[in-house]
Amino acid sequence: MNSVLAMENISKQYNHQETPVLKCISLEIQNAEIVALLGPSGSGKSTLLHIAGLLDSASSGNLFVEGRDCNTLSDNEKTRLRLSKIGFIYQYHHLLQEFSALENVVLPQLINGVGKSVAAYKAERLLVELGLEEKINSRPSELSGGQKQRVAIARALANDPLILLADEPTGNLDPETAATVFDDLIGVAEKIGMAAIIVTHNHVLAEKTMVKYFISDGVLRQR
Repeated sequence: MNSVLAMENISKQYNHQETPVLKCISLEIQNAEIVALLGPSGSGKSTLLHIAGLLDSASSGNLFVEGRDCNTLSDNEKTRLRLSKIGFIYQYHHLLQEFSALENVVLPQLINGVGKSVAAYKAERLLVELGLEEKINSRPSELSGGQKQRVAIARALANDPLILLADEPTGNLDPETAATVFDDLIGVAEKIGMAAIIVTHNHVLAEKTMVKYFISDGVLRQR
């Protein structure tokens, strides 16, 4: 299996619900492939992304990351795999308010065992690449919404993940800023050659990706 991430017949049902959230979903993401995932609220987009990112478990089916069967992994092994192979971006940036932009990007690298000086150098390079050279030492309270989300992108890229999972990364931004941040996200992913799944409600932005999927009532279809 040469895919970065593969799902085979993934289903998800919570005990308090009669209808499954996800129904036998199969999806394969190749290296450097950038995918948009569209669908109405409550359709299962975030659940699918959480299972792909090892933040939730499927009720049935198989998940592979770089060919590795994740169903056989312990919780600790999943945590290590998630930290080293998967980058996350959320609608709300979740930056640590007491830390600067640079420190927010350094932190996940330190957790992953990278030395402080190496982590700082890489964090600065990522922030500069995303147009934040003048905001490196600024705290989140001193940044605009678009700048905060660019810091979140840099943080997600800090550990050189195989795949980036973004859940409505521009959902809380105005249309113009959303378009710019979306372009930055795709641009840096393409430059690095990294795969990505981007959940979005915005069909215009989704058109900028290589492949588009639509999920409705727990069923996934390619568009």
